[in-house]
Amino acid sequence: MNPRWLLIAFALLIATPVGAQDKKPPLRWGTDPTGGAPYVYKEGDKFVGFEVELADYLAKELGRESKMVTGDWDKLPELLGKPADDANGIDIVLNGYELREDLEKQYPSTVPYYVYRLGLVIHKDNAEAIEGWSDLKRPKGKDEKRTVGVLIGSAAHEYMKSDVFGDKIDLKINPDVATVIGLVEQKRLDATVQDLPAAVYYIKHGKDIVLCDEPRKPGYYVILTRAKDKELREQLNAAIKKGIKDGTLKKIYDKYGLWNEDQERLLYWTEQPWPPFKVEMEEESTNSKVNWEQMFKELLRAAGMTVYLAIASFPIAMFIGLLVGLGRVYGPLWLRIPLGIYVEFLRGTPLLLQLYCVFYMLPQIDPHLTLTPLQAGILGLAINYSAYEAENYRAGIQSIPRGQMEAALALGMSPLTAIRVVIVPQAVRVVIPPVTNDFIALFKDTSVCSVILITELTRKYNELYNFNRDYIVQLAFITAGLYLLMSYPMSLLARWLERRMGTQAAGGHR
Repeated sequence: MNPRWLLIAFALLIATPVGAQDKKPPLRWGTDPTGGAPYVYKEGDKFVGFEVELADYLAKELGRESKMVTGDWDKLPELLGKPADDANGIDIVLNGYELREDLEKQYPSTVPYYVYRLGLVIHKDNAEAIEGWSDLKRPKGKDEKRTVGVLIGSAAHEYMKSDVFGDKIDLKINPDVATVIGLVEQKRLDATVQDLPAAVYYIKHGKDIVLCDEPRKPGYYVILTRAKDKELREQLNAAIKKGIKDGTLKKIYDKYGLWNEDQERLLYWTEQPWPPFKVEMEEESTNSKVNWEQMFKELLRAAGMTVYLAIASFPIAMFIGLLVGLGRVYGPLWLRIPLGIYVEFLRGTPLLLQLYCVFYMLPQIDPHLTLTPLQAGILGLAINYSAYEAENYRAGIQSIPRGQMEAALALGMSPLTAIRVVIVPQAVRVVIPPVTNDFIALFKDTSVCSVILITELTRKYNELYNFNRDYIVQLAFITAGLYLLMSYPMSLLARWLERRMGTQAAGGHR
């Protein structure tokens, strides 16, 4: 072979970057930045937080690039099951996930990277009424429980719904820590229980909130991985242990004011057999721990709340919708224009945003406009659906022949009497099908009320699923069945009303 070609081949070989052919993929870590500081939050145009820096450190130790992938906090483990080439797939969950036996079965964890405790946060004006954890169980007033907010699916959530507190408090669940803290600042919640890192941060940067009593229930933050990624877990464990020994983790935690005496024993825990409990993988062992009777009762109570929201809000929506529909058909121009804007605005903006405005924004405008979650839910649903009912009634009114109104006026009726006695009854018959469809849709839209601390059927399903992830299919089937049992009778009622009113209408024309 020509020596020149050998020389060229050798030159190309050494010019190729080392590892170019087997470059490691990025370390994709799942997080929910809406959970806020000090874990992951935005400062300017970039994300910061102690877990952002931890992820960067771990990726560097593994010879990979750190890549943050966002998702809903309580659904992050599900992203581990996505294919490697999926843009939303992740390799690890790193977002203040506490060590839990139910999660360990599906998503084996690394050794702990932080030791947390649960902190009780209250408004400073409540310091006399709530001096410690035991005061949460005392009534706020006659038959009125204290309201306590928690992050859904967290250790605080599990602890506050346990037998220690259980039905002694009014537990409010939300997927956003900052929102719950804000409600405590506004005195709309009596207290919140949060992991100490979040509690310390918001007390430092918040307004008029303090830590009450000693933190309790120590636990561990761990990184969740796929069951098959044993090699990755071992690499992460080695990096965590190295970071503890050489002070890298202490430096990161000190930066955010998170280093405390609990972290002094962090190295000890990383050297123990992990996890510190036996993970039972057999189906028989898990079945005995699931109280299906209790879960069904909880779903049934939540379904009751769904029914209550629907029945309380829809008549209001029908009444407002009827008035708006009449105003748009018979009102003067100066009234028709704002009513048209009212309808289009409500139909063109999400119900979720409207509920946020009613529950969270109105009190900022005027404290006298503060509503309870139930009041805000009923009002928000009623206002939203009034726009749709207005269009139903407008279409129904316009479907009545003009001769009906002319005949009524010719008989000496006033316009208002003619509308009330002649037009509206006929329009109501016409709009029964679409109104019934809207009522059934309202049953399902009550699920949006979960964002304002109302535990209805869908929220209860999510709550139970978070602590019973092996039974997602069974819980979904029960929940869907309850929705069907609630909505199907309405369909039957609508058909009966259509037949009855249709018969009456036919008899009237004869």
